[in-house]
Amino acid sequence: MKKSFFKFLAKVNKAILPSYSKKQLDLSKASKLQMAIIGWRYYVTTNALGQ
Repeated sequence: MKKSFFKFLAKVNKAILPSYSKKQLDLSKASKLQMAIIGWRYYVTTNALGQ
C-alpha cells in the first residue's frame, strides 16, 4: 500500500511540480523553495521505487 501511494504521488508531482533538470538549474544558485521541491521529489521518487 505504501509503495502504491508513493507511485501515485510521484505521478502527481510530475504533473504539477516543475522539473529543474530540464531547465538545467544550477543547484548552487537554487533558492530555498527550489531546494525544498527538489528534496521532496527525491524523497517521493526513492519511496516509489521501493528503496
